[in-house]
Amino acid sequence: MKKYTLCLLILLLAVGSAHAEDQASTATALRPLTNPFFVFENGAGRDQWTPERQAETLARLGYAGIGYSGTGNLDARMKAFDRPDLRVFNIYVACHLNNDPPYGDDLKAAIKRLRGTGVTIWLTVQGKSENDEKAVQYVTEIADLAAASGLQVALYPHAGFFVADIEDALRIVRQVKRKNLGVTFNLCHELKAGNEARFDELLEEAAPVLFVVSINGADHAGGWDQLIQPLGQGAFDLNKLLRKLQAIGYEGPIGLQCYNVPGDTLANLEHNIIQWKAIVAEFAVGGR
Repeated sequence: MKKYTLCLLILLLAVGSAHAEDQASTATALRPLTNPFFVFENGAGRDQWTPERQAETLARLGYAGIGYSGTGNLDARMKAFDRPDLRVFNIYVACHLNNDPPYGDDLKAAIKRLRGTGVTIWLTVQGKSENDEKAVQYVTEIADLAAASGLQVALYPHAGFFVADIEDALRIVRQVKRKNLGVTFNLCHELKAGNEARFDELLEEAAPVLFVVSINGADHAGGWDQLIQPLGQGAFDLNKLLRKLQAIGYEGPIGLQCYNVPGDTLANLEHNIIQWKAIVAEFAVGGR
């Protein structure tokens, strides 16, 4: 009888301990979601809306800001977003391994113009090469130019480019060895690369140098129309990804990728911010 009671007690303690560990794990994984949420310019009237209209609309809806494409019209862009509730998070630019020069004076001028603004240089590395030598050289040069202006550089992996996924980006970052150089996790491009089964591993590896994350609704595979959808659509479990980002301690900005998403620009922005606020609300009350 005593032996039975002792076994029962041990079993109850084990169950209680497991329950407590599970509660602690859930609490750790489901903290309030406080990452700034911005939108790519491709979802905010690129080539159609003025910077002033972009800023007014995004502020009214509750976005934290925008990620711009290219180095053009910087003065107007920065002026429009010079307000306490908004900011320009990054500018999307390129270096090309097979071009001479690999990047232009416009990028150098933009980096100088952006001194002290906190805008991240979102850098794609394009072209073909049998090794990393040119990529390391050019990325080092750009990182050093950015450092002189107090700016960070985040490599932007893109399907079909020399830096095509986050593994490529990490490989270059390790060779360049600059404190202001990091990587971006782009959901759609990582899905395109077939990396979904390894997301946890890749994010843990990238955590110390993860500067930016981009998300969207998505299916697990397919063309861009399946890999880039409005929030709340597609089979991919976005909440699971966001929980993993919390688990690795990521507190940086999260951008909304909108490339070629059909529909009215304003209606899409309204839909996506409603979906984002619903996700934030879920995290605030313990998630699911």
